Amino acid sequence: MTAVTSTPPATPAALAGLKVVELGQLIAGPFAAKTLADFGAEVIKIEPPGTGDPLRKWRLLLDGTSVWWQVQSRNKRSLALDLRTPEGQDIVRRLSAEADVLIENFRPGAMEAWGLGPDELLAANPRLIVLRVSGYGQTGPYRNRPGFAAVAEAMGGLRHLTAEPGRVPVRVGVSIGDTLAALHGVIGILLALQHRHATGQGQVIDVALYEAVFNCMESLLPEYSAFGVVREAAGSAMPGIAPSNAYRCADGGYALIAGNGDSIFRRLMALIQRDDLGRDPALADNAGRVARVAEIDAAIGSWAAQRPVDEVLQALEGADVPAGRIYTVADIAADPHYRARGMLQQVQLPDGRALDVPGICPKLSATPGGHRRNAPALGEHSDAVLRELGLTGEQIGQLRERGIVR
Repeated sequence: MTAVTSTPPATPAALAGLKVVELGQLIAGPFAAKTLADFGAEVIKIEPPGTGDPLRKWRLLLDGTSVWWQVQSRNKRSLALDLRTPEGQDIVRRLSAEADVLIENFRPGAMEAWGLGPDELLAANPRLIVLRVSGYGQTGPYRNRPGFAAVAEAMGGLRHLTAEPGRVPVRVGVSIGDTLAALHGVIGILLALQHRHATGQGQVIDVALYEAVFNCMESLLPEYSAFGVVREAAGSAMPGIAPSNAYRCADGGYALIAGNGDSIFRRLMALIQRDDLGRDPALADNAGRVARVAEIDAAIGSWAAQRPVDEVLQALEGADVPAGRIYTVADIAADPHYRARGMLQQVQLPDGRALDVPGICPKLSATPGGHRRNAPALGEHSDAVLRELGLTGEQIGQLRERGIVR
């Protein structure tokens, strides 16, 4: 396990000097800000003074705080501020006037109701880039609907495909719609920064959760447009690409085998002693294999069923056929490749205990991301951030007494 420290890197991070104000909560907005923070951006996370970001209490808690919090909010500073008050809104305006990026993922209209809409913020700081993440986007007939990732994944076309044929569609086991939206938001921010570099002007980025999911649906729409085909759930197989499936092995485990390249298919058939299929001219390309995918899957499945997973994977590696096992988190934590790539890191909590967390992705050769600070306690940096804005200790104390700041 790689231990991470707060020692500054020798080379400045890629986004060093970028000032980000995060008004979002839970997953999509904060994941976008986390990604920027991992690569050096200075992120000020604004949270409600009473409870903070609800993610602090999501899933498994350690001493009252979600361990997820240490991933989602690392490298950030916390300002506990009541956005419903004029004083809180004024502090956001002052922060935005000095910021490069503002991220929010409230329901459309919330920022405008607080007097913090993009028009007002950009008038004060024309260089500001505003990322707005919502379920359905800032326009359109659904804009005012509450939007969560589960609904977005369904509307974007993903949920319909995640099932065994004839069975109820299941959800991917993580909030993938939120994460896809966050990553699209980060792409938007980087594009907007490039535009600002050329023109000096900021802009608004409108990311809808369902659109981020839909953007990853590959050929779903053109297949429907050209052929009237509604792609259906196919379990562990990949429709239209063959062979690519999960095959049950003798010990009850599964091997994922992707033999869909033309030369890979021939090597795979030679390995399982089915050269009759590997040399069949009708199976020389993907279209031919798709037409006879049931026959091919049966041949591979019969071979795999006679061997334990480890033996199957070892044989496939020797034949240079892409394959792998289905990992649990225990497999991930024990995997030497994860460790060698720095994707298993360990942080030290305030009480001295160690906690394993995912490493930084992607890998940059000259300006890699890193861990600068642990996720903050609620309001841990309120005084420091407000003093940087020019507030006096007396002013901060008055705001705290009134419950506007924690």
